[in-house]
Amino acid sequence: MRVVASHRPRGHAPLAEIESSGLQPPFEHPGRADAIHDTLDADDRFELVEPDEWGTDSIAAVHDPGLVEFLERAWSDYQVRHPGTHDVVPDVFAMPGLLDGIGPFPARSLVDHELGRWCYETTTPITEGTFDAARSAVDIALSATTSVLAGERVVYGLCRPPGHHAPTALYGGYCFFNNAAVAAHHVATTTGSKVTVLDVDYHHGNGTQQIFYRRDDVQYVSLHGDPARAYPYVSGFADETGAGRGAGRNLNVPLAIGTADDDYASALGAACEAIAGFDPGLVVVSLGVDTVHNDPISDLAITTQGLREQGELVAQLALPTVILQEGGYDVAAIGDNVRAFLLGIAEITPGD
Repeated sequence: MRVVASHRPRGHAPLAEIESSGLQPPFEHPGRADAIHDTLDADDRFELVEPDEWGTDSIAAVHDPGLVEFLERAWSDYQVRHPGTHDVVPDVFAMPGLLDGIGPFPARSLVDHELGRWCYETTTPITEGTFDAARSAVDIALSATTSVLAGERVVYGLCRPPGHHAPTALYGGYCFFNNAAVAAHHVATTTGSKVTVLDVDYHHGNGTQQIFYRRDDVQYVSLHGDPARAYPYVSGFADETGAGRGAGRNLNVPLAIGTADDDYASALGAACEAIAGFDPGLVVVSLGVDTVHNDPISDLAITTQGLREQGELVAQLALPTVILQEGGYDVAAIGDNVRAFLLGIAEITPGD
């Protein structure tokens, strides 16, 4: 299997995150991608290749150009006012109620205000190398996608930072640019084919849902921890089914605490039936392996073998497939877990 990977994402290297009201070492750090890279590189069933560079036009086709422009300069602007800061996070979130009855927020002001304008939570610091890393993750996603469009049946993109929590005009949830959404939009707009984004990360991909919620050319299907207890808390409920032209194109499958392999496989099988009914020309899988039983920030009970079986189920769709990395924070096992899913999808002949 072809694997598109780069070491450029190592440049995003926060020292800490604010999570559950506490300052702690980041769950999302370069060691995650390093572990996956090393595992796949040591296995001759995988061919690792570098991505092409795509610039920012494809990103700005999905995201607010103001967000792209801000992230490019945010760290350097912050250094002017706060020299020597390693991790940049908002002090103030620019909530609409702050200026109720007064007027709109200024279009451009101090970087301190802009951080709270573009960021929606506290776990996602900007560091010196963040913009290049996030742009490189999109390069990986688009390079994997073009390989599939050129005839490969399945290609894996080792994206980091992840992307599925990034909506059109915000960053957060470890995510800056929505790699899967950029890839899906690229396919839909350049080929005219319908696309499904299948998200199997433990956390609901609120960003991907928001981007495609009113579109009829991209279906979003997500299996995730019930947002009644799980991040991002505000979206991912079963009654969110799309709106306008996108009505019926959004499928959320909230999962109970402790969901294990058999129940997950049943839910994924039903989701695959919904995908087949949509009849897409290509599937983008947002692969989070934070569903496993030892992951430090989830509460499901999937095994490594269960991940392989999930890959086998997705292979039965018999569709060109791009797999892009999202979450997974059991670093000791993340390489084996990703490899299991990839081998499941790669070694099953569709229809078997």
